[in-house]
Amino acid sequence: MTPPSTLPVPRANQLSLRPAIDHYLTVRRFTEDLCRRLEPEDMVVQTVEEVSPTKWHLAHTAWFFETFVLREALPDYENLIPEYAYLFNSYYQAAGPMHCRARRGLISRPTVAQIYEYRACVDEAMVDFMSDAPEDVFARWLPVITTGLHHEQQHQELLLMDIKHVFAQNPLKPPYLEVRHGTRHGGAGAAKPGKMGWVGFAGGVVEVGHEGNGFHYDNERPLHRRFLEPFELADRLVTNGEYLAFMEDGGYDRPEFWLSLGWAEVQAEGWQAPLYWEEDNNAWQTFTLRGLRDLDLNEPVCHVSFFEAAAYARWKRARLPDEAEWEVALRDQPVSGNFVENGHLHPVPAGEKEAHQPIRQGYGDLWEWTRSDYAPYPGYEAAFGALGEYNGKFMCNQYVLRGGSCVTAQNHVRSTYRNFFPPNKRWQFSGIRLARDAS
Repeated sequence: MTPPSTLPVPRANQLSLRPAIDHYLTVRRFTEDLCRRLEPEDMVVQTVEEVSPTKWHLAHTAWFFETFVLREALPDYENLIPEYAYLFNSYYQAAGPMHCRARRGLISRPTVAQIYEYRACVDEAMVDFMSDAPEDVFARWLPVITTGLHHEQQHQELLLMDIKHVFAQNPLKPPYLEVRHGTRHGGAGAAKPGKMGWVGFAGGVVEVGHEGNGFHYDNERPLHRRFLEPFELADRLVTNGEYLAFMEDGGYDRPEFWLSLGWAEVQAEGWQAPLYWEEDNNAWQTFTLRGLRDLDLNEPVCHVSFFEAAAYARWKRARLPDEAEWEVALRDQPVSGNFVENGHLHPVPAGEKEAHQPIRQGYGDLWEWTRSDYAPYPGYEAAFGALGEYNGKFMCNQYVLRGGSCVTAQNHVRSTYRNFFPPNKRWQFSGIRLARDAS
């Protein structure tokens, strides 16, 4: 279904006075651009609890601006459709009751067309608010608007993760994107990553966390000190071919490589390969957003859980990096790589090592598991109110991932960014970078 072109177009003087309007509309348009390849039937399916229908993402991201900006900033504002506050709240307990997450796929109404109408009305109200608000009022609400746009970028990534899972369950294996002829992996050519190298770091007392005026989430602060022993970080991600060697050595059948909870998950779920891998006539294929295709051994292994990443690292007599090690290693490198803007929507093989970028694939391609629990930094305090629930309430039973992925917006990532998932989840674009203590 092609989304209607209903986003308001700001006047030239509005753009000059309120550049945030242009950014707001750019982010909102990109969400709808991601849906142009989908039909309404695609957008209502929920395959498992953590996968939300595309329609829900479209509605929830509009609900965010209506709930946390329009309803709070405008005394006379009334919700466009009061029932949406219940249907499209995700987990903000302070914002009111919410529909059951596992049953989002049962909501046939409102329709996809009605959700687009809802987004258009919210956007029109947001542009009017940003255009007419006095400077002091606008300055007060700009941080919340900015948070909402980064929140929307997170849902753009979730939308692609989720539609990939939906299409993978379809026996027809429909592609989200058309196959690019003449290339096997989205335009990366016949690149070969070469032998994995190691980059050493001295360790010592380091400062990690966000400091400064740029946007960041509350879980990235405060800046604090850590002591690190000398360590080494692999200069690229683990490839499919390298992970296949682990599998062929009985990796999924040998409990000595696995954490106890991980081994229980392997047994309970019957894991024998990463998510989306399929074996056909003794050859492996993988499902991508361009459909099912032969496994490229040079690409980074993708859609592995923390448990699988940790088991592989133990098999290699290495380990996963601490998140502080990762941050120290990558903070001086530019945020460049294979992001959603590149249009591949799939990880690509590592390129040549560059002298000014000793760590390859540090940003983009895949979120990289670390061995760090997702826990508060020393001195962290979550804000009160509904927005205080954004990150802090999840600081339990999760692990930190770093670096962004091929479906992440490039301007959404920084060296201090802390993503997090439970250790058994695999539908996110996650991969493996090895670390080891310096010898």
